[in-house]
Amino acid sequence: MNSNHPTVKFGKTGILLVNLGTPDSTSWFDIRKYLKEFLSDKRVIEVNPIIWQVILNLFILTFRPSKTAKAYKEIWMKDIDMSPLKYFTEMQTKKLKTKLESEKIVVDYAMRYGNPGIKKKIIKLKNDGCENLIILPLYPQYAAATTATVCDEVYRSLMDMRWQPSLQIIPHYESEPMYIDALINSINKKISEINWKPDLIIASYHGIPKKYFDKGDPYQCYCQKTSRLITDKFKKIPIKTTFQSRFGPQEWLQPYTDKTFEALPREGKKSILVICPGFSSDCVETLEEILIQGKESFLKSGGENFDLIPCLNDNDDHINLINNLVSNYLKN
Repeated sequence: MNSNHPTVKFGKTGILLVNLGTPDSTSWFDIRKYLKEFLSDKRVIEVNPIIWQVILNLFILTFRPSKTAKAYKEIWMKDIDMSPLKYFTEMQTKKLKTKLESEKIVVDYAMRYGNPGIKKKIIKLKNDGCENLIILPLYPQYAAATTATVCDEVYRSLMDMRWQPSLQIIPHYESEPMYIDALINSINKKISEINWKPDLIIASYHGIPKKYFDKGDPYQCYCQKTSRLITDKFKKIPIKTTFQSRFGPQEWLQPYTDKTFEALPREGKKSILVICPGFSSDCVETLEEILIQGKESFLKSGGENFDLIPCLNDNDDHINLINNLVSNYLKN
């Protein structure tokens, strides 16, 4: 045996929670850097890459960062200088680590876009002695533009490694009973806190272009399944599924959340709650797009009562769910 061989750590399993990502700050340059990485992903934007890079660099990355920065400034956690998404992802990681309590398990998190990156964290886990990796993309409903692009980055990271760990990826959990129960508990908690009766609950999911669905992406089916399972167990108030955050001129999954907010008061639905089951943590899409912009639009259109049910974030139900998901993949 060569006595000069470096010490190699081994015998551990690494659990990596992966969320979408967040800018490092609300500065124009950090927002632009984040948007460039996100919007350069070929799974997110499925158009001719040469044409798209011209559009992206000449137009979108010139004008959009200012608008996006304004949105982030509305929801930024200034006391800790962090976005809510990053804060809650960190808290989920810390609480899961406490729950598992094992010297043979290393729990960490990464962001698909921005920092900390997936490759950096996979290398760190390997160096810490993790021979097995369990990756949990924090997207309950699988889509090529979310879960699959996490997988892409994980595979790219492993391609550069001489000594690879084994790999298991948890692909989706849209119909897990603990997930559905956690959502229902969050609805009931919010209802107990308000002093008005909702006419309707809007289940708003992030949208994707309709052509992605037409090409075979199962995302819409998974969203509808989650809504159906919630409705089967929660019969107090009707639930309507909508899709938010569309970008560009093409048709996206419908009905659109913003258009629904504008139309509901005319239909006599003047008191609504909104839940965003596809987001594991509150973020700019839930706090700014829904709770600020959406609420304003609804009230201007004649609505009277509007509130947002928080994402599962780092509440006990969510940590128990995440623990259950990863534990199913842990070796005895």
